[in-house]
Amino acid sequence: MLLIDVRLSAALFASMLLSACAGGIVPQGATPLPPRHVTLEQPATRPVFATPMAPRATTTIAKGPNARSAGVMAGPDLAALSISNENYARALAAFRISCAGLQRRNDNSGLTQAGDWVSACAAATSVGDSDAKSFFLSAFETAQVGAGTGLATGYFIPEITASRTASSQYATPIYRRPADLAEIDLGSFSDSLKGKTIRGRYAANATGGNSFVPFADRAGIVSGALRGQGLEIAYAEDPIAFFFLQIQGSGILRFPDGSTQLIGYASQNGRDYTGVGGYMKARNIIPDGSYSYQNITNYLRTHPTDAPGIMNTNASYVFFRELPDRNVLGAMGVALTDRTSVAADPAYIPLGAPIFLSMDNATANGLWVAQDTGGAIKGANRVDTYWGPGAAAQAIAGGMSARGTMFVLLPRGVLARINSSATSSIKP
Repeated sequence: MLLIDVRLSAALFASMLLSACAGGIVPQGATPLPPRHVTLEQPATRPVFATPMAPRATTTIAKGPNARSAGVMAGPDLAALSISNENYARALAAFRISCAGLQRRNDNSGLTQAGDWVSACAAATSVGDSDAKSFFLSAFETAQVGAGTGLATGYFIPEITASRTASSQYATPIYRRPADLAEIDLGSFSDSLKGKTIRGRYAANATGGNSFVPFADRAGIVSGALRGQGLEIAYAEDPIAFFFLQIQGSGILRFPDGSTQLIGYASQNGRDYTGVGGYMKARNIIPDGSYSYQNITNYLRTHPTDAPGIMNTNASYVFFRELPDRNVLGAMGVALTDRTSVAADPAYIPLGAPIFLSMDNATANGLWVAQDTGGAIKGANRVDTYWGPGAAAQAIAGGMSARGTMFVLLPRGVLARINSSATSSIKP
């Protein structure tokens, strides 16, 4: 992911936590968590209900691999959208640092060419916060991709307590990537497997050669499969908090002396991800049926005998690397901005492009900038809003699941070119 692009990610706290296989009962046999003081998660922030604006009416919504094939049409006048001056200023700052990558990257959405962004990026370098609104109104027009209706979830950067040395209090290892973890690009063997990879390790076989075999799963690693290899970055105090930090793919370690260390995704063991929320929901483990991030973690904390087995149903295990500062980088390689950056599918939104959200949760509404990607963030009008680190960010992101309408902001003139191209391709 660069840092976040390959996180297991973002909306995991809203959707992938619920992705799981059905059947069975709560696993038994895992070592119960040691007794400890239980600190329950704060409830998710309640949605601020709003009525989203209606998308532009369209009768021909095509399904395709990118935005161009899904259909693109003009959106509303940007000046008519409800965007605060402060929101414009934040979006300008985020757009400005995205410009280098925006002009360099190939746009897989089919909407823009690198040259389309030159004028807007040049203007952005000299515009002050007080002129941010005027900049956006003069540089951009809105576009609707497909039906325009979509989903916005949320992600944040968790902070957990940890120690550089192991003890009875700090007993959960946080591992670096093992040296024998290998990745194979299957696309090099077959065009039909382009974009697919597998991870595992080489092991001696009965014929005296080496076979490529699966890497240890979560249960094996937790039980000590990597012990003694010197891979420990630190030791987490709370195994449940660390479990969810792995799902997010990055986080902040806070040590007893008050110092901190940002860690980011380094690799993953190659095992399939299973959402523990879906596993628990299939078995009606939480009686009230509410499988939010907060309720799931609170159940695990108050059921230490069941918690290890439930977490081990997710065989996926993430390895980390230490990062030099507290700037969390997205898929573009630039620092993400709290309440401004979103993860999106680059097949439908050019990375670096601004977007406007009008959702049924007013907390998500306004101008954002696509600077990240995520494993669960796929398709048109699907984004994951970034809220930064800390408890407040966790409360908002953990409860964020907003539906409504989304518009992409494109440099002026791009829509005319797209429409002209579409018209000229129609044969009489």
